[in-house]
Amino acid sequence: MTEPRRLLLVSATIGEGHNATARAVEEAARRSWPGCEVSWLDALRAMGPWVPRTFGRIYVTNVQSTPWLYDFFYAALWRQRWFANGCRRFVGAWAGRRLRPLLADEHPDLIVSTYPMGTAGLAWLRARGELRTPVAAVISDFAPHPFWVYSAIDRHYAMSEVSAGAADLAEPAAVNTVSAPPVVAAFHPRDKAEARRACGLPQAGFVVLISCGSLGFGSVDRAVEAALRAGTDQVVVVCGHNDTLRERLLRRAERDSRIDPLGWVDDMATRTAAADVVVTNAGGATALEALACARPVLMFEPIAGHGRANAELMERAGLAELCDDEPALAQALHRLATEPGELHNAEQRMLRHLRDTGEFADQVADMANLDPAVPERMRAQDTFFVHVTTPQVAQQTGAVLSLRGPAAGAEWGAELAARVSERIAARAPELPMVSKRLVTRRHREPHWVPVRRLAPEQHLRRITLGEHDDQESAEREFFSTPLPTDRPPWEMAVLHRPGSGDSALLVKMHHSLGDGLVMTSTLLRLLCDEVPDLPEQSRPAIPRLRYVTAVLRGMLSLVTAGPAPRGGLGGRSTGARRFAWKELDAAEVEAEARANGVSRSALLLGMVAEALHRLDENNTHQRNFRTMVPRKARPGTEDFGNHAVAVTVDLPIGPMSPRRRLAEVAARLDRAQHRGQPQASEAVLRGLRLLPAPLHRWVCRRIYGRNFFQAIVSIMPGHRTPVHIAGALLRTVYPVLPLADGMALAIGTIGWGRTVGVALTTDAALLPDVDKLADQLPSAFAALRLGAQEGA
Repeated sequence: MTEPRRLLLVSATIGEGHNATARAVEEAARRSWPGCEVSWLDALRAMGPWVPRTFGRIYVTNVQSTPWLYDFFYAALWRQRWFANGCRRFVGAWAGRRLRPLLADEHPDLIVSTYPMGTAGLAWLRARGELRTPVAAVISDFAPHPFWVYSAIDRHYAMSEVSAGAADLAEPAAVNTVSAPPVVAAFHPRDKAEARRACGLPQAGFVVLISCGSLGFGSVDRAVEAALRAGTDQVVVVCGHNDTLRERLLRRAERDSRIDPLGWVDDMATRTAAADVVVTNAGGATALEALACARPVLMFEPIAGHGRANAELMERAGLAELCDDEPALAQALHRLATEPGELHNAEQRMLRHLRDTGEFADQVADMANLDPAVPERMRAQDTFFVHVTTPQVAQQTGAVLSLRGPAAGAEWGAELAARVSERIAARAPELPMVSKRLVTRRHREPHWVPVRRLAPEQHLRRITLGEHDDQESAEREFFSTPLPTDRPPWEMAVLHRPGSGDSALLVKMHHSLGDGLVMTSTLLRLLCDEVPDLPEQSRPAIPRLRYVTAVLRGMLSLVTAGPAPRGGLGGRSTGARRFAWKELDAAEVEAEARANGVSRSALLLGMVAEALHRLDENNTHQRNFRTMVPRKARPGTEDFGNHAVAVTVDLPIGPMSPRRRLAEVAARLDRAQHRGQPQASEAVLRGLRLLPAPLHRWVCRRIYGRNFFQAIVSIMPGHRTPVHIAGALLRTVYPVLPLADGMALAIGTIGWGRTVGVALTTDAALLPDVDKLADQLPSAFAALRLGAQEGA
């Protein structure tokens, strides 16, 4: 952890709640980072010299004179998403432009905002890629609203679990965590008798503290009347800057000595600790200070908008009681004053909450570890796989790494998991493919956010199989479970059965992170004991004119191909998956490709075509089976993103000899590659990127599915030199592919060492017996070998 040298607090003077939260952050920061320089910035003043006074008047007028208008505005932020987004963009652009030069002068290492309009401006700058400093937002209201929460902010600190849930609802893509009350250290549970001596209050009796913020507005007089009617022994009223209210109460105190009206109070912590109950009306700083002192809170006739929302959320969290009118407040005070058990239970709820949330100073210290969520534009190919993702067709690619361990003891699985965890912690932050978080928005294009620190326990789990546990079920559960969205979208699992030296490392990641070749390269660099040199999978760059010609020819080829053949496998996707693995001898595959005079890719495609024919030899109505075959598109090796493009190949699955079928597959694959289909598919993806995000998503989902192809078959080169992971030999890799909409089958193959791993993914409803097709693959390969020998 690097301690920040310069901390910038972005607050605003509109009342004192936001500044009180900022003071708490400053106090904690000075304690955690003694050498840190702390500076303040008033967001409202930055927006214009006339803004603080104008906004202050508007706020007071809305609360006191037109609460219905404030309620209407607050409700519209939640009910009309377009209205909330429009307001946030307007305010964000306004504040962001005014904050830009001030931030440039400050050069902070960390920014903490305690005011929503300041947060909006910071989020606007971050979304434009102009702000690379870590930014945290401490939400000083108990109820966050859409103006508080932004996906571009690195972390929001909410006041409870229900508060964090409201923040998630306000902005699903935002990062939220539960915070201790953001108050200075003086506010803490302390002895009530000691606090009363310091305030000059009687030791005995029931004391009520009424505080309605620095402006002292709301139903303060009625709150005093209810407290007196309830038989309270002492009513302490903090009027703040409201001198008119204090003068009125002072006159009344001449007639009733139980009333103690105060103006602005510097030692509010002692006053709060001396009270039995705190009465307030907004749920902001006063309520949080009472919570930190473990004093029960009664919300009386909450002010409009955020005040009402705070009160309701605090009551739902069990940390306050809502009193909508004067009789309800009097009844609640009388109950707490006359039933000691009720008061004790309320205090205990507050104390449990404080224990659960920890220390605010520790949470401020942890802000030094924030990852700046600087957005990175996604490539067209990567965006495509985000847009085609649905709950039924999650675009998760992966692999099963079959390991042969050095030992068969019960501890081998734990040792393997520990060593893999160490490598994730040490190597993952340096690998782009596994150190980016995916951020998606409903009406905008997705983007990446780099992550500086990864928690291995969030990405790696250990699965220990019992004697009678089914390994296939464990693998199916792993690959079928959706990836979380609040961290880089990849996971691993060490699968081991005690007593066996063999184990498996299961890997899955969102397809937008990269294609099979990129994933292979990343896994080697992440996991291997000695990272091997990877061969360049290069192709010569095509001159511009030839590229344009190839694109045009490819477009023509794709158009004339028409839709995929009807019939056969396919239907409505269900989301249920089945998997199967097969293994071929790599030397035999290479030998048979040479013997048949075809490429390795053509041979394996021919094997798939033969297996599909054998799966239903009586199939006479479908002669061709259209597959999408990913191919390498760009020169060089990359470490992030999808660099493969697709060609479509109609596999002949009707009656014919295996040798003829193989020759036909090889010819069709060659034609697809040389007719510009790779260049055309790449150009299409780039062109779609120019569309508005909703239309882009709609088009992607229409073209990626059963209407245009019936299966995906990916053939990857892999790696021949033996490699080890934690001392275990990586003997076989089975690449697990995702499905497309309405598609029943995807097959991945990769050569690794002495083997070629073949993995089949199927939709369980569309192709329930995946093992039957998998069992056809070895016999189909044998038939191709026999055909070659007969031809010779």
